[in-house]
Amino acid sequence: MPKMTFIDRDGKPHEVEAPEGLSVLEIAHRNHLDLEGACEGSLACSTCHVIVDPKWYGKLKDAGDDEEDMLDLAFGLTQTSRLGCQ
Repeated sequence: MPKMTFIDRDGKPHEVEAPEGLSVLEIAHRNHLDLEGACEGSLACSTCHVIVDPKWYGKLKDAGDDEEDMLDLAFGLTQTSRLGCQ
């Protein structure tokens, strides 16, 4: 099974199993990791904003227009920012 590493606010890494077909938000919640998702994954907020490691960012599908619009509202936006619910 694929693995994913989350880095928490204290800089501590958490490697977890990452089943295909689940969003980053769903994977975080299944593993009891602190990733907010106020709209519960309905693409109506930016609270699940994540920063993707640059070496993995290029492997993701491009963000859609709706995700880009929501990212404009995210705090701490970077070149590799995405929404965890997507």
